[in-house]
Amino acid sequence: MVSNRLVFTAQHPRIFAPLWAFMRVCLFLLCTYPLAATPLHAEEKIVRAHGLSAFGELKYPEGFAHFDYVNPAAPKGGMFSTWAFGTFDSLSPYILKGNPAAGSTVFFDSLMTATLDEPDAMYGLVAHSVEYPESREWVIFHMRPEARFWDGTPLTAQDVVFSVDILREKGQPVYKVILKDFQNVEALDDHTVKFTFDPDGPLRELPMTAAGLPIFSRAYYATRDFAESTLEAPMGSGPYMLDEVISGSSVTYRRNPDYWAKDLNVVVGHNNFDLLKIEYFADYTTAFEAFKAGAYSFREEFMSLIWATGYDFPAVEKGWVKVETLADGRPAGTQGWWFNLRRPVFQDPRVREAIGMAFNFEWSNESLFYGLYSRTDSFWENSAMQAEGMPSQAELALLDPLRADLPEAVFTQEAWVPAVSAPDRVADRRTLRQAGKLLDEAGWVVGADGIRQNAAGEKLQVEFLNDSPSFERIVNPYVENLGRLGIAVKTERVENAQAQEREKKFDFDITTRRYSMSQTPGAELRAMFGSETAGVEGSNNIAGVANPAVDALIRHIENATNRDELTVAVKALDRVLRALHIWVPQWYKPVHNIAYFDMFERPYTDTPPPRSLGESSIWWFNPDKAQALRAAGALR
Repeated sequence: MVSNRLVFTAQHPRIFAPLWAFMRVCLFLLCTYPLAATPLHAEEKIVRAHGLSAFGELKYPEGFAHFDYVNPAAPKGGMFSTWAFGTFDSLSPYILKGNPAAGSTVFFDSLMTATLDEPDAMYGLVAHSVEYPESREWVIFHMRPEARFWDGTPLTAQDVVFSVDILREKGQPVYKVILKDFQNVEALDDHTVKFTFDPDGPLRELPMTAAGLPIFSRAYYATRDFAESTLEAPMGSGPYMLDEVISGSSVTYRRNPDYWAKDLNVVVGHNNFDLLKIEYFADYTTAFEAFKAGAYSFREEFMSLIWATGYDFPAVEKGWVKVETLADGRPAGTQGWWFNLRRPVFQDPRVREAIGMAFNFEWSNESLFYGLYSRTDSFWENSAMQAEGMPSQAELALLDPLRADLPEAVFTQEAWVPAVSAPDRVADRRTLRQAGKLLDEAGWVVGADGIRQNAAGEKLQVEFLNDSPSFERIVNPYVENLGRLGIAVKTERVENAQAQEREKKFDFDITTRRYSMSQTPGAELRAMFGSETAGVEGSNNIAGVANPAVDALIRHIENATNRDELTVAVKALDRVLRALHIWVPQWYKPVHNIAYFDMFERPYTDTPPPRSLGESSIWWFNPDKAQALRAAGALR
């Protein structure tokens, strides 16, 4: 797993925000605008626009002044600091080697950039405009001549071509999958670059993929190996440069006052802090104690125990620290314990379902989480794309041709939801009996020593990979229930860096991971659930899903021509993934629980943009408040 670990999500402190931290901005569709210039092909309409959109016109017209959710007059200055879990040894976030520092994608610009208030739109950054045929078999980006790398050298179309080539050649292996439908990338001149795509590829998404790729300096890497992990700051063109790195301990980024794009409409109101600092901690509780002592300034809380009982420390009582709950407009995400389907023991879905039934969420929520969470059952929880009840006729039209590769339950039962257990005791005997019957049916029977074994005499043994001490209080009762079922369970506590390496190599039985799901899903689903990535080392297909029906549904999602088609296809995929029992879903909350030292301002009050709080970018620093906190001894 390659993780930038700047933000933490839903109880388990390891975030999954690697290559997709930037790829999410490149998975949207195109909107149409009349082309003033002469069409390149008379038989096909050519579209020219200042941005790209999914299923309709862009919210912001050409020439807009700034995004609605920013304060264009926000002052610059001060430092924003937060925490990350584990450690890091690299500033190279796009390669397989090393564990990259949180936030290191901030070094690089892309041709276009996403917004926080549209789920499927991008607007020009390095490129001021784009043109493409209605078929979307190619796209041309017209680049801004003023774009510059930090050393003052121009950012050119040749750098864009180099970036695609180097990602394919030396980037994370999954890039070979992401970029496989790029037939050709060519510099038409210094400021015009053309991408040509495979006509049979996901043409709806490919221009957006191209628009969101990071751009590297060809000259810089002429004397350096892109594939080698390093703590040397790479040559970028983005809004922040490296200020200081203490290997494995902290990383600080410094705002570039000469950033070439600082006055662009897509940048106005962003990048308001002079410094962004991320402090690393090996344990969740230790990180919280450091926050209480003023070691860093912002924290989103995902530990229910701490949120319910910990925020009564003196800095809160004195008003130095603000504690808030804000709405979260995103799909809840897919956090859970993921099975490694590459393991023989997990080949039978009845085994996977039985293991999942042993987790008593209801007891955990009452006894451990203070009733703060709801059970996750969908991969698109808290969204309109969640499958419910029996499949609709529209879903069946997609699912029927795939019957041979699908569980019969997809067609005969309502969308799968986890078993509901008794909240008053950790071991719900009724649920465990049902799980035991599934294991019996799968050929795993209880032996004389109380451990289940199959006809070959092999014992049913599984191992949980865990790199968080604070997560043990949740795992241990679950393990006890599995033991009651006759499953031999080992919990392997490892350091964060070791966990990342083992996940990259798929060296685990069960691990915890969270995926942030898009409001406009598309080609990123190949990396999570596609057969072509199941065996790619370091890929996001952590479970090793390799199912032709899943692949076909992903193609339907990629090729959807409107929001209704997309929603139907996503519901069908959600229904299938749940029926396959590739994970044990955990929990979610549809809000942001945050705490921060009272020295920041923001452009909204109670309702943040739907896609993000924007705390490190669109918030800003209040020096008077900060000085008062320092005078009171609230900050280190």
